[in-house]
Amino acid sequence: MKVLRKNGEIVEVNFEEQEGKKAFWHTSAHVLAQAVKRLYPETKCAIGPAIENGFYYDFDFSFSFSEENLKAIEDEMRKIVKESLSLQVFEKSKEEAISFMKNAGEKYKLELIEELDDAEKISFYKQGEYEEFCAGPHISNVCQIKAIKLLSVAGAYWRGNEKNPMLTRIYGISFPKVAQLEEYLHMVEEAKARDHRKLGKELGIFTIFDEGPGLPVFLPKGMVLKNLLIDYWRKIHRRDGYVEISTPIMLERSLWETSGHWDFYRDSMYSLKVEEEDYAIKPMSCPGGMLVYKLEPRSYKELPMRMGELGLVHRNEKSGTLHGLMRVRSFTQDDAHIIMREDQVMDEIQGVMRLIDEVYQKFGFSYEIELSTRPEHSIGSDEDWALATEALEKAVRGMGKSYVVNEGDGAFYGPKLDFHLKDSIGRTWQCGTIQLDFQLPQRFDIDYIGADGEKHRPIMLHRVVFGSIERFIGILIEHYAGKFPAWIAPVQVKILSVSDKYNDYAKKVAEYLSENDIRAEIDIRSEKLGYKIREARMDKVPYMVIVGENEQNNESVSVRQRDAEIDKQELGEMKLEQLVEIVKRGANE
Repeated sequence: MKVLRKNGEIVEVNFEEQEGKKAFWHTSAHVLAQAVKRLYPETKCAIGPAIENGFYYDFDFSFSFSEENLKAIEDEMRKIVKESLSLQVFEKSKEEAISFMKNAGEKYKLELIEELDDAEKISFYKQGEYEEFCAGPHISNVCQIKAIKLLSVAGAYWRGNEKNPMLTRIYGISFPKVAQLEEYLHMVEEAKARDHRKLGKELGIFTIFDEGPGLPVFLPKGMVLKNLLIDYWRKIHRRDGYVEISTPIMLERSLWETSGHWDFYRDSMYSLKVEEEDYAIKPMSCPGGMLVYKLEPRSYKELPMRMGELGLVHRNEKSGTLHGLMRVRSFTQDDAHIIMREDQVMDEIQGVMRLIDEVYQKFGFSYEIELSTRPEHSIGSDEDWALATEALEKAVRGMGKSYVVNEGDGAFYGPKLDFHLKDSIGRTWQCGTIQLDFQLPQRFDIDYIGADGEKHRPIMLHRVVFGSIERFIGILIEHYAGKFPAWIAPVQVKILSVSDKYNDYAKKVAEYLSENDIRAEIDIRSEKLGYKIREARMDKVPYMVIVGENEQNNESVSVRQRDAEIDKQELGEMKLEQLVEIVKRGANE
């Protein structure tokens, strides 16, 4: 696939590469805008970026637009593609660009251009009669777009500000092969069936009250699942030499000024007054960890110090971005901070990588690694950033892992490795991260006494594995379609009595299983057995146990398993000891 860059260079790029997808979907957004302008010339164009999956474009229509209009636009887009329009890139001065947009009547584009630096040359891309200012990149010819689908319509305030006009946002997807579109649309349908918001409600995992948007509430079964994940987290972190701490949910403004969050993260923080002093509710746990380290003098012999924290953090997310457990305002971050000497950096980064690899493999996830470099707004010297970035690169290469570079997307205090896991239907989710930080140790003036008896500045590693436990649970619900592995299933065994006569025996079975640390639930309602079986299947419980006259007389149970092939689901009658062994074996697999 040929890509046209801002400098006029044409390069061969694979669609699967980040630049390839961005160029392909960005050009598709331009084709969308071109089609809209052909059909509805009075429409005003706003912005149209490539996004994680596809593209969108915001328009100001002069009429009431609806999804019924999408087909006509989609058909026009296909006509444009058949015209095989080559893209051209050229520059205009700011004055020329303003004049062009005024003549075109594009008030939203004009607003954006007027904010640019006067000396800045503005790049424009053109295909046929359509041209607009854009930083690119784009594919070299629209004929490379072999499959297009407009997906939905939504409202969006201009520049995300509710005081601005409401625009119409059209979402779309495109691919260089028809088969890729078919595969994607199948995945979308599968994703709808796996929607964690729907399954989370049906399975009694979580809810979100109208009184607390973005603030998830875990129900009893959800708490079982959450605590099982936390127990697992604690077990592997104790093994790897971490100590666990807990820092306050809010701290004085001065702390956040020292850390840099007040300047660089203020818009995402909640603040309040306490006795006339400014406080902030923590959006992350690292500054508190710094205070713990500073409690007493430290020796080089104590390093590395690995401090883990399951910190409840809050972030001020806009209501329009909230989405079940995936985007929330309050979540538990499985944070950890490693304070280390310079000679320990490589071992510690690779140790965290091995831990992340172990966890993701346990849940059946593959993953890709992304190295994010220095952002425009950041702190620290170029030298520190170069050293930190090089250290992360060496660590990844030393582990034999591949990675892609995401320019300018690092944290404000350091570069990072992001781990994008792939679920069972091919979607990717950013969860784990490793951030190498030279800045916070300097800003908090922490040190250690070296072997030479002198003070030295340590280096800090920020890292998460789950990322957010809430979000990870949402991912797991969709990854497994609610069919959790036995070891984290909130209910491992559902006991179904054939009739009321066998309820006492069902309770006896439940007590035995509980005594053997198996999570069991009984259904002794006065319903037909077939109805109870159907409900147990809807609950996606790993094992169903049926008790009737024969089982009561033999002090046994009849067992069905959820995940086997249909002709192998019936495990048949067995003693309770055998059932315990089977469930525990399944829970350990």
